[in-house]
Amino acid sequence: MDIKDFTDTSNLTFELRLQDLKQAARDGVITEQQAQALWQRWSQGQHWQATRPVDPNAPQPALAAVATGPRFSFVNVLYYFGGLLAIGAMTLFMTLGFQQVGPTALMVLGALYLFAALKVADYFKARSLPVPAGLMATLAVFLVPLIVWGAQHLMGWWPPGGPDSLASYHTRIDWRWITLEFATLLAGVVMLWRYRLPFMVMPLALTLWYMSMDVANMLLFDHRWEWEFMRDMSLVFGIGTVAVAMWVDVRTRLSQTAEWRQDFAFWLYIFGTTMFWCGLSLNDSGSELAKLGYCALNVVLVLLGAAIGRRVFTVYGAFGVMLYLGHLSHEVFRESFMFPFALTLLGLGLVALGVWWQRHESAIAAHLSRYVPQGLQPRA
Repeated sequence: MDIKDFTDTSNLTFELRLQDLKQAARDGVITEQQAQALWQRWSQGQHWQATRPVDPNAPQPALAAVATGPRFSFVNVLYYFGGLLAIGAMTLFMTLGFQQVGPTALMVLGALYLFAALKVADYFKARSLPVPAGLMATLAVFLVPLIVWGAQHLMGWWPPGGPDSLASYHTRIDWRWITLEFATLLAGVVMLWRYRLPFMVMPLALTLWYMSMDVANMLLFDHRWEWEFMRDMSLVFGIGTVAVAMWVDVRTRLSQTAEWRQDFAFWLYIFGTTMFWCGLSLNDSGSELAKLGYCALNVVLVLLGAAIGRRVFTVYGAFGVMLYLGHLSHEVFRESFMFPFALTLLGLGLVALGVWWQRHESAIAAHLSRYVPQGLQPRA
């Protein structure tokens, strides 16, 4: 019987299980991502409610719904603007006059701020307000360096020399900050496990970026500045951070709990890719073959971003390709008459490619996702 045979389908109901959608995906009727999106939509009752199995002993769905991220709205703008102002007051905008109260007072004040921020985060989270809760918990993570710095000065454990003001923590590279960074990572991971709010990963990723520079400063003889070593250390830390991001991504996507299926890898991808790409792009090779390899690697980044649904790879990859084309125009073919015309045609071709890509982006992403592990496939 065809569905058109029904004169009135408004009351048509049937039983739908997650296994049915998975079977449809295996049969090629829909993609795995579409199956996940449909189950999430129907099981939450956003359009129409999927009938649950009548058998109470039937297995529950193996895949929990993915929590959606915050939308761009005026309320969220107020949340983030206010939260980032509070974070900046205790970090970038901390004045020297404020720090003249002494390390003991700073440590106590930081601890009180941290306790208050966590209590407010508990209050917001209990009322299902994840954005302000995440901002308050993130503020607590940012206060850890202040507390540790005050404690080290109070106990006489601060290494001699170097910065005498905590305000330099965000502006000056120095190996003495490493203790603050390790403490921030440890406390941040503990608080992240407690609150499970994705924005809390941002200070951890930022700390890894700081650590890449401070560790390089520590390893250098006499702790001097050496540009090439700093660049290579950024490259290594970037690769490591991206690897951690992928591990976190896989674990969260395959989690059975909706709370852990949130996008905890976002900020790790942002900072990790930035460190990796900057370290890679600042390597100056005199070989044209190496520069061509650089361009090819950036093309791989573009495809990788499409395959796993991470646009940060695509953006940086596109920048890398543009840098290589700029090198060709200014160095290799600078005296060529036809190169500007060829580059114009290439640019128009890229525009046409962009139009085609936009029309077929879902199909392309679905095709590329077949070549990556299930845990790294684009989120529904």
